[in-house]
Amino acid sequence: MHDERILSSPACMAEGAGFLAGREPRFAQALELCGPPPLRRREDGFAALMQAIVSQQVSTAAARAIMARLEAAGLDAPQAIARAEDEALRAAGLSRQKMRYLRALSEADLDFIALRTAPSPQLVAELTALPGIGRWTAEIYAMFSLGRADVFAPADLALQEATRLLFDLPDRPREAALRRMAEAWSPWRTVAAGMLWAYYHHAKKREGIG
Repeated sequence: MHDERILSSPACMAEGAGFLAGREPRFAQALELCGPPPLRRREDGFAALMQAIVSQQVSTAAARAIMARLEAAGLDAPQAIARAEDEALRAAGLSRQKMRYLRALSEADLDFIALRTAPSPQLVAELTALPGIGRWTAEIYAMFSLGRADVFAPADLALQEATRLLFDLPDRPREAALRRMAEAWSPWRTVAAGMLWAYYHHAKKREGIG
């Protein structure tokens, strides 16, 4: 059983943001500009990982359209995907590679209830053992579908760019460097990510105006 805090309310986000602002002046600046980040929670389980796979390397609109076609065809549950002909999956808009990933996910028989209480390193290891699920996807699942308070996704380009801007770095930090940097933001790394995403949107909007 993991003993990580679960983000369950806006008050949790505000508590984490206050902690980070007290520890790091740059986060205090981000908090003043953007306020505490919103609580972003999604459903966990098969559908969340299926959506993550479908969304890879396509626009949000394209991913939504593919998911809608899969749902309309009744191809949104493990058993249905495992039994489906390639032609039916292709007709919904899936590439050969994504068909393989979804079949592997449908046959993996993950215990999603047990994953809710698995330590984060174990959770990430179990998910990334599946084809088509990389560390970024596993970390995003831990953050948004499970509400883990102390997970970070340093491969995320927006987080890298926001860190460069907020911390006034000469270059965008790479994944390994940002992972090390984020260790100082424990036990609220998910909230730190939320603050960085909010700051990223603030900075990009400001650039658009300028």
